[in-house]
Amino acid sequence: MPFHFQRRRLHYYHRFRFLLPLISAISGALLILFALLLVLAPSPLDVNNQLRHSSKFNVAMDDDAVAAGLTVFRVPSGGGRLDRDLWSSRNSKFYYGCSNATKKFPDVDEITRPNRYLAIATSGGLNQQRTGITDAVVAARILNASLVVPKLDQKSFWKDASNFSEIFDVDWFMSFLSKDVKIIKQLPRKGGKMWTPSTMRVPRKCSERCYQNRVLPVLLKRHAVQLNKFDYRLANRLNTDLQKLRCRVNYHALKFTDPIQKMAKKLVHRMRMRSKHYIALHLRYEPDMLAFSGCYYGGGDKERKELGAIRKRWKTLHISNPDKPRRHGRCPLTPEEVGLMLRALGYGSDVHIYVASGEVYGGEETLAPLKALFPNFYSKETIATKEELEPFYSFSSRMAALDFIVCDESDVFVTNNNGNMAKILAGRRRYFGHKPTIRPNAKKLYHLFLSKENMTWGAFASNVRTYQRGFMGEPNEVRPGRGGFHENPYTCICEDSQPKAKRDVGPRKYGKSNNITRKDEVEFHAQNMEGDSEWPDTDEDEYESGPLDNDLLNRTGVDYDAVNSEEPELEEMLSD
Repeated sequence: MPFHFQRRRLHYYHRFRFLLPLISAISGALLILFALLLVLAPSPLDVNNQLRHSSKFNVAMDDDAVAAGLTVFRVPSGGGRLDRDLWSSRNSKFYYGCSNATKKFPDVDEITRPNRYLAIATSGGLNQQRTGITDAVVAARILNASLVVPKLDQKSFWKDASNFSEIFDVDWFMSFLSKDVKIIKQLPRKGGKMWTPSTMRVPRKCSERCYQNRVLPVLLKRHAVQLNKFDYRLANRLNTDLQKLRCRVNYHALKFTDPIQKMAKKLVHRMRMRSKHYIALHLRYEPDMLAFSGCYYGGGDKERKELGAIRKRWKTLHISNPDKPRRHGRCPLTPEEVGLMLRALGYGSDVHIYVASGEVYGGEETLAPLKALFPNFYSKETIATKEELEPFYSFSSRMAALDFIVCDESDVFVTNNNGNMAKILAGRRRYFGHKPTIRPNAKKLYHLFLSKENMTWGAFASNVRTYQRGFMGEPNEVRPGRGGFHENPYTCICEDSQPKAKRDVGPRKYGKSNNITRKDEVEFHAQNMEGDSEWPDTDEDEYESGPLDNDLLNRTGVDYDAVNSEEPELEEMLSD
């Protein structure tokens, strides 16, 4: 090897020998520093938990659960930041109620025939009777008859002795409809004696032709006919002018009496004094309703025994698969499920809630999870004195009327059921400006509630918002003709003449998509069409344990009239 190469090699060797101690010292110092950081710095798990707790849409991880690799579902106290207004419908300003008669609708004097009188006896609680009154006006118009002020149901389970004029302003009712139907307070005397009308019943959803073929011949012969059990006895689809007449009756002619309105306004004012906005929740969770529905909520043998004992009242009722109604979305949400749905939709614990409810199965224990989520929890009993409510206590329909008004005046109306009050208020709120009305997509939410413990809160909330598209009371949420007319009065809702280009595109975002899809619409229809996937309805507003909607027999395939003839007691129990 040449001498100069050996000399260079020795040079590098001596340099490296002097650098080696320095490199070792630096490496040792770095190792010591790294060890100190491991001891003094928080663990990655603690940092992760801290980050999660700093977010409003988070899922906290319990130490034991983390060690086991499990996700713990925990609900945040806040509603989170969403790109929408929680208290209004996005495009509501482009729609308005329109129920004036067309020029083709003849004046009452041109069509009313002399000596032709129609009387009706309503059935059920306040809202079921309201549908009967509305349809009775239209039926009188179809028959070219004078209408006798309807008789309210005073004999069913509710046993409310109130007559029409004690709940509704009868003079306003008669004068407002004076150009549509001639209305009299009672039948004229015949031969100096009280005129007793012939009584009969018509099939459910009876069409114009049905009335002309079944009732008109009797009316022509007897001159006065009373239709009994008059609830849902008129077809859902009628011609435009008759549908608009329905709206004039329901949304304008039927006004509650002054004492009811004054007390209800006090309740609304007291809610407004507590908060700028409030939610009204119509909570149906009575023992009888749950028993008849056949719904099972996981309460074990105690629940099966208690509801089973109530269920024995109905000899024709057989529940073979108690889980099936829940899977199909035919059961009301539990109070806790309502609370989770609202929190996922963006309503935080600071929101004030007015609850219209009767006897809740399980009492305070059942309500506790909802109250924990929304501690600002009120009812008419908590914001009014006993002395103020005393004139109403003995009258279930008048108490129901108070709740009706407070719910109607709310910024957001929420229901856990698909009963009469839910339907009527949904239609009314559409007609008067599409105020937000949240009705649960029970079928989809049921499966989500079952699996919530296996997902993060963010995933749960996102799914809730997606599933609730089409169930929020937005304009054009439901196609014309879908659902009952009282809940979707499409004929009476007109679009503003302003160019559509000025409108915000699509409804508010509740999930990943902006648009109401055909699938969403079909889902809404499936859960809201009469005779399909509704849960039992005791006319949501009379809050006593007992009666159930006679319409449920149709939904379960049982002939209502036949059952009533076999079980007279059932007729009263199912009258609401």
